[in-house]
Amino acid sequence: MIMTAGGFSIIRNALGRLTELQVKGINFIVSAIDKDKSISYPQAAYMLATAWHETDRKMQPITEYGGIRYFDKYDTGTLAKRLGNTPALDGDGFKYRGRGYVQITGTDNYSRFSRLLNVDLLKKPDLALDPDIAIKITTIGMKNGAFTGKKLSDYIHQSKKDYVGARRIINGTDKAQMIANYAVTFEKALRSW
Repeated sequence: MIMTAGGFSIIRNALGRLTELQVKGINFIVSAIDKDKSISYPQAAYMLATAWHETDRKMQPITEYGGIRYFDKYDTGTLAKRLGNTPALDGDGFKYRGRGYVQITGTDNYSRFSRLLNVDLLKKPDLALDPDIAIKITTIGMKNGAFTGKKLSDYIHQSKKDYVGARRIINGTDKAQMIANYAVTFEKALRSW
């Protein structure tokens, strides 16, 4: 399934002009989500909104922005420990920087998704940029709580639609309202089919 012209019109009216790559990315994500019949329109909308934010609106898997020194913050100290990186300044922060539609970060996340997908992301972290792998990471991570322990269904289900709270699935409450606003737009676009 692909997004209709009416759906893209809704997105353009709310979020601005779309490039051909963005359109292809949206259609790819929608098609992948559509294969999982357990995902509702509001849940799919939140997944699209998250990808919109996490990919800097590109709707293609990306690598987290920043030079090697920027990722030193993921290499040592409390943040490195929380991400499962070694305590030494040895390049883990840069090697296991964010990648994908949802920026998986750190040795623990790359290890977890290697096991879940049966793909060696630890030896080949750039595999998280492959759209087929990136969408599986996104879907499994959001549906099953593999990112933070919080699941999509904790916030969005038949009797509840908490787009703001759903940000906890990925990253605390960082940019929660902005992403919630995107989700409202994507839900309108999806429902225009």
